[in-house]
Amino acid sequence: MANSVDSVAVVTGGGSGIGLAIAEGLAGEGFRVAILGRNPARLESAVKNSRFADRLTAFPCDVVDRQRVNATFSAIREQLGAPKVLVNSAGINVVNRSMAVLSPEDWDRILAVHATGTFNCMHAVLPIMREQGDGLIINISSIAGKRALELAGPAYCAGKFAMTALGMAAGLEERHNGIRITNIYPGEVNTPILEQRPTPVPEEQRRRMLQPEDVAQVVLTIVRLPPRAHVWEVVLTPLYQAYA
Repeated sequence: MANSVDSVAVVTGGGSGIGLAIAEGLAGEGFRVAILGRNPARLESAVKNSRFADRLTAFPCDVVDRQRVNATFSAIREQLGAPKVLVNSAGINVVNRSMAVLSPEDWDRILAVHATGTFNCMHAVLPIMREQGDGLIINISSIAGKRALELAGPAYCAGKFAMTALGMAAGLEERHNGIRITNIYPGEVNTPILEQRPTPVPEEQRRRMLQPEDVAQVVLTIVRLPPRAHVWEVVLTPLYQAYA
């Protein structure tokens, strides 16, 4: 993306894991980055401990709350400027995730974050990007949003499939407005969401996984492309993980 210096990016799920790695990567490219998340203390800690603290701004926001999302994007535009990049990286899962034990409440919550939360943020930012005739939205989906994975559970797969479809369908429409939408499908990544696995993940296995900075590097590669280049999808897995 031409002239990223002092351009504005928004990253949801920006307080830790993939979101924080992407936010710091964008800050390193010169962006002013708004990081969104539900936990204000985690967001503030992420900013305070970042070597790019002067380029990160915390905006506590639950992406499921549409009114709060709209107010947050208005505040970002007022305080930082009109966003040119949005990265949807907010995500959750639960321990009791198999169909036999998945509760309706957890189903609703997981679908709300991945599907409705992504929609809310896209719906809030797209009018701004249409005004500019330019913009890039990157959805951090999952290979579980391309191929159903038993380990991920039905709710997570359904939420990520919805995220995938939303990005592709909106991307078909918004390309006519100069806006590119990319879906990234990571495999196993060493992030805090692993704490929600039904069984603990050994440290040795975590080291073999993708690391958050690996996903961030893919995002930065896409961000650096000229506006004429549209990357629709990227699949990224650790070497050991099959994808077919």
